[in-house]
Amino acid sequence: MSLLTQRLYGYVVALALSLLLVTAGISLAQSVDTTLWVANSQVLSFVRDGGLLYIGGSFNHVGPPTGGGVAIDAGTGAIQQPYPKVIGTVFAIAADGSGGWYLGGIFSSVRGQARNNLAHIDASGALTAWNPNANATVRALTVSGGRVYVGGEFTQVGGQGRDQIAAVDATSGVLEAWNPNSNNIVESFAVSGDTIYVAGSFTSIGGQTRNRIAALDALSGAALAWNPNSNGAVNVVVASGGLVYAGGSFTTIGGQSRSRIAALDTATGLATAWNPSANTAVFALEVSGSTVYAGGGFVTIGGQPRSFIAALDASSGAATSWNPVSSGAIFAVAVEGVTVYAGGNFATIGGQTRARVAALDAVSGAATAWNPNAGNGVNAVAVSGGMVYVGGEFTSIGGLSRNSLAALDVASGAATAWNPNANGGVNVLAMNGSTLYAGGSFTTIGGLTRNRIAAIDAASGTATTWNPNANANVNALVVSGSTLYAGGNFSSIGGQTRGGIAAIDATSGAATLWNPVGTGLVNALLLSGGKVYVGGTFTTVGGQPRNRIAAIDASSGAVTAWNPNFNGGVNALAMGGTTLYASGSFTLLGGLGRNRIAAIDTSTAAPTAWNPNCNNLVSALAVGGNTVYAGGTFTSIGGQARTNLAALDAATGLAVSWNPTPNPDFTVGALSVIGSTVLVGGNFTSIAGQPQSCLATFGVHQSVSVGDGPGAVPGTITVMPNPIRSAAQIEYAVARSGRVRLEILDVTGRVVQTLVDRFQTTGRHATAWDHAARFSSGVYFVRVIAPGQTETTKLAIVR
Repeated sequence: MSLLTQRLYGYVVALALSLLLVTAGISLAQSVDTTLWVANSQVLSFVRDGGLLYIGGSFNHVGPPTGGGVAIDAGTGAIQQPYPKVIGTVFAIAADGSGGWYLGGIFSSVRGQARNNLAHIDASGALTAWNPNANATVRALTVSGGRVYVGGEFTQVGGQGRDQIAAVDATSGVLEAWNPNSNNIVESFAVSGDTIYVAGSFTSIGGQTRNRIAALDALSGAALAWNPNSNGAVNVVVASGGLVYAGGSFTTIGGQSRSRIAALDTATGLATAWNPSANTAVFALEVSGSTVYAGGGFVTIGGQPRSFIAALDASSGAATSWNPVSSGAIFAVAVEGVTVYAGGNFATIGGQTRARVAALDAVSGAATAWNPNAGNGVNAVAVSGGMVYVGGEFTSIGGLSRNSLAALDVASGAATAWNPNANGGVNVLAMNGSTLYAGGSFTTIGGLTRNRIAAIDAASGTATTWNPNANANVNALVVSGSTLYAGGNFSSIGGQTRGGIAAIDATSGAATLWNPVGTGLVNALLLSGGKVYVGGTFTTVGGQPRNRIAAIDASSGAVTAWNPNFNGGVNALAMGGTTLYASGSFTLLGGLGRNRIAAIDTSTAAPTAWNPNCNNLVSALAVGGNTVYAGGTFTSIGGQARTNLAALDAATGLAVSWNPTPNPDFTVGALSVIGSTVLVGGNFTSIAGQPQSCLATFGVHQSVSVGDGPGAVPGTITVMPNPIRSAAQIEYAVARSGRVRLEILDVTGRVVQTLVDRFQTTGRHATAWDHAARFSSGVYFVRVIAPGQTETTKLAIVR
């Protein structure tokens, strides 16, 4: 092998190594911060002030990212860690008898490992190897005789055909031969000896016609002769004392008229005289001694008004005096000793504020101090060994109630005590000193009436006296000195008539004389270079035709001649150097095809060549260095498959390697780049394989890469010669005057030498690198960092 060949070979090996190391660096940048608390509904805006992150949206809960199932100490209410981090919804829970739990639902991941709709958590909270793998939703679980019986909507378990019902080995997860073959959904199980009682929506099971309720042989899976024949769905069955209690939406069962709740004889299948008669569906039943607890959507049962939960006498069927009065539907009930645990979609129960899960005194019905506070609906509750396992559609439990506004501590990720408590959505936030401005659809905030726009004290959370009083929603805010610019769909604000856009005195709250007068909705505002850029659905501004975008003089309010002309709505604006990026629902810009995202020259108003070509709505934009971040409801952008979130090269418009996967499962509606962090907000429930709902942070895209590097402007950095033996001349361009750093990086992204760190003017510059001989052979990178730009290219040192 010649010396030249050896050097080339070494260069190739080093290049391959650099690819591996750079990929590792990129992966690190795309790791989500799992300490940051999440929200239970849409996050639309955020602003950071020192060590605090303020978030606004339409949520009413913030909390740790636990995922959809957790074990909670029955005494203290403490949540067991590590969190299982179920990505999806839990519908069914069964104790394993050894302190662990079987989970069923519609989920894809537990503790970061693939688990399709079935999983097992041991007593320590760790995920076990048990993995039966159901291909669709699991709604019912019960454990008996070394088996886990599984019901739901699936057609396969463990890769084999099983229609809606199956049995798997409780230890190995291996599918059993037991196969009753239901023709529709199975919702509930009850076990009594060798009999498995089954409820759901089926009309055939165990080889026989059985309408929505059946008894199956636990060994053969065959339907027994027992046949109550319900005329409507049966949601729950419980076996106790020679009876099977059934709840659902039926009106006849066991040969009798029974409104949604009944007791059936285990020998004959006939309904007993017990007849509490609920006025609408029953979802949950639990028997404790001489009492049958019922939960559902009803408001009368047992002959009495009872809001969603009741205790019924097991002999007479009459409602007892126990009456916790829930504010919403109850989906799960479990009893342990003198405590009744309830889960559902309520906000108050037992005379107390309790978010979706509560412990109730079995004698008085009053809520106990136990208060985990779930972010979304609770579908299942099970009690065993001093622990309460709770499952549902929540992504967080153990958090705090916060209506539309919250402050999170950046260091810990947790919410602070700050709580302005808005009564409607917060669409936008803007910070000015110690004042946080908020705009949205609220009418009270910070303890005072404030119609859709307010100033909140950043320390106390109370509203200040500033009160512009908008008559319709505020969607956009920008602060400039003593002026706050506001956009929305209002026609009156600050005591004056204003058509969707206004300037408001930051001291008095009065509208200033600045009055461009729009004729449609304003979604976005951006202040740059003495101009207020406006995006929305309007077609005129200041009496001039301006289709969905305009530039307005920040002082006079006069509409400038700048007129890009979009054919559809603009939802977001972001500035990068002299380029204005816009996104929305448009497909044309200035007569040229630009699908939902575009770049505009701020001098000429002409579209640039930048064209990522997105296949659906882009709702949010942010610029960081050479990268444009985009969020929305798309599946393709920048020439790559990207779902709802993407990073684009600011020069080429191509999607770069930054790609948190799995991508967010629903809309991204807010983006911001703060230092080295990308903030992502929206309506998603998971992102990057974590239950990081509606709010997430990532490291920014790293421009260090093989080739010119994502975000680099091709040809602006020149290294001569390249490869290098001992010294080289490096030339580069500076777009804007200011502090410039010229750095040498190794393949891990570590700065190994700084060649320039000083003020430099706009234009091309050159410097000699005389110290290459000090470094070992391999691939390195040259990086230029200047105002508004970060560019990188590679070089190689050979010996």
